[in-house]
Amino acid sequence: MFGRADSILAGLVLQRQGVEVVWVSFETPFFNSEKAGTASKKTGIPLIVRDITEQYLPMLTDPPAGYGRYMNPCMDCHALMFHIAGEMMEEIGADFLFSGEVLGQRPMSQVKSSLRYVEKRSGFDGYILRPLSAKKLPVTPIEEKGLADRERLLDFSGRSRKPQMALAESFGITDYPAPAGGCLLTDPGFSGRLKDLVAHGSQLSVRELELLKFGRHMRLSKEAKLVVGRKKSENESILAFFDPARDTRIRMKTVAGPVGVIAESRGEGVLEKAAGICAGYSKAPRDIPVEAEVKKPGQKPEVISVIPVNSEFASELMILPCR
Repeated sequence: MFGRADSILAGLVLQRQGVEVVWVSFETPFFNSEKAGTASKKTGIPLIVRDITEQYLPMLTDPPAGYGRYMNPCMDCHALMFHIAGEMMEEIGADFLFSGEVLGQRPMSQVKSSLRYVEKRSGFDGYILRPLSAKKLPVTPIEEKGLADRERLLDFSGRSRKPQMALAESFGITDYPAPAGGCLLTDPGFSGRLKDLVAHGSQLSVRELELLKFGRHMRLSKEAKLVVGRKKSENESILAFFDPARDTRIRMKTVAGPVGVIAESRGEGVLEKAAGICAGYSKAPRDIPVEAEVKKPGQKPEVISVIPVNSEFASELMILPCR
């Protein structure tokens, strides 16, 4: 996931040696190439962007090395990215791959054993260089062939950011992305929703994954989950990923309130509960029936009368963040 400060610096270190550099940024529903695009424009280094969702999702549901603290399969994620980048390397006739990884910066994915795991799993062992920590790692075939000068590579290690900050200053870079964040799989709230989705047998469609980013998520039964908007912008986002051929949409008929979507509309006996929860988050008076408009898949909207559900009861159904 190029675009972070270390990736930018690694590319500039190689460029300073006269190496022709091309950056690659991958996209999935969990991360995008926005910061990579900004860095490319600032430095003038070419950028290739590729969506890898189709290859990423099967790995995400069963990563051989397991997950990090949340639903982040960092080691297998990196291995997959290097594998795809390696195929691209062969396509364009490049000589090797590189990354901005720094030895010891992250306790799971950037220790020596993890870096070695990634190389072997990538299918491109011997073609990966880590310019910022090269002098702390074994000599690579890349250096032996003279494709990169080891003496002009670096020996960064550990979690301190001071060496990177000094290097950035030497390149005249003062505005660069934060070293952490950017991947939703490391967010506890998003990870909790994703974990629930996987546990209940979802095939992880892009639409369902996009819905995880918005609103309140409540598990109504083993087969049904409700997504309820918290504000106007979330209502709009939820509706953008609502599939009328597969989902049930709920909204208030006569009062201001949230949009609710039952994804895939699986299970029986949940519609009234879902509509009552939506009513509970609306401006409808409590303990008085209110009308809700329900749009089932392939059917015309119908109006049902429900009693608003107490928000305390609704909160008991909330899908909790990963801990």
